[in-house]
Amino acid sequence: MLNERAKILLKTLVERYIEEGQPVGSRTLSRYSGLDLSPASIRNVMADLEEMGLITSPHTSAGRIPTPLGYRLFVDTLIQVKPLEQLEISQLQNTLSPDDPTRLVNAASQMLSELTSFAGIVAIPKTRGAVFRQLEFMRLASNRLLLILVTDDGEVQNRVIVTDKDYTPAQLVEAANYFNRNFAGQSLTTVSDKIREELSQLHQDIAALVNVSLTVGEQTLSAKREEYVISGERKLLHSTDLAANITSLRKLFDVFEQKTQLLEILDQAEQAQGVKIFIGGESGTLPLDECSFVTAPYEVNGLVVGTLGVVGPTRMAYERVIPIVDITARLLSNALSYH
Repeated sequence: MLNERAKILLKTLVERYIEEGQPVGSRTLSRYSGLDLSPASIRNVMADLEEMGLITSPHTSAGRIPTPLGYRLFVDTLIQVKPLEQLEISQLQNTLSPDDPTRLVNAASQMLSELTSFAGIVAIPKTRGAVFRQLEFMRLASNRLLLILVTDDGEVQNRVIVTDKDYTPAQLVEAANYFNRNFAGQSLTTVSDKIREELSQLHQDIAALVNVSLTVGEQTLSAKREEYVISGERKLLHSTDLAANITSLRKLFDVFEQKTQLLEILDQAEQAQGVKIFIGGESGTLPLDECSFVTAPYEVNGLVVGTLGVVGPTRMAYERVIPIVDITARLLSNALSYH
């Protein structure tokens, strides 16, 4: 447990390092901390903080820099978040006014990047919560059917189903009518929980068709999930902290390209209430101590459908990035819900 003096010195050290990018010495801490301490007292506190793993000494300097653990303590307990200026909020509101969802997601990603000078990322809204308006089957061959799903926003999704038996046109109409009569206007995720309790009441052949259609339908509506929009990756090339280490930068761009790892982090962040920050390797997915990911979930009509955030160097101005991510998530939620 840190005493008040140690907290002030750690906060000052992190803030100076973020601001200047240079290891922070006891003279700088004495000047900016506001504490009336001798250089020897400051060095003693620094030694304690280093022993706790909160700061470290680069080989080439007598000063100290924060560790990922030090940044974590800083953002959890010491940071003073700076509210955005009204002009920036207005700019965000104008950019994220109700519009086509795809354009909104792209605009949010670009705005995150522009306001922070890092990479802005927005997961494509999940469609697993989308409700279907109508379901139809079309016979293609003896054991092949076309499943046609029309969602509540008019989007049409098609998927070929390979069946164990040959269904008659009458059976296909019966199965489609069963879906549409009982479950139109609900999400397939909700339907699947209800419908499997009732399958025993259906004819065995129809029950099998309904069961496979549910599985394929859920997969079809969630297929769009496997992507996100990213803007401003090239801005990271201008980050001195990242550009100095080409190997780390290459790893980061590999993560962007492969998508799976980044989507895992976005899924983790989706469970958070408000802003969540991954510092260094904390996520267990982003394999870089030099990077941080500031995230927030966003909603459509009260239902969380995705996550957005900013990827940048660990040495970022968290007090500015956090409110940018938070407000962008809120405004995107409002715009998508309005739409």
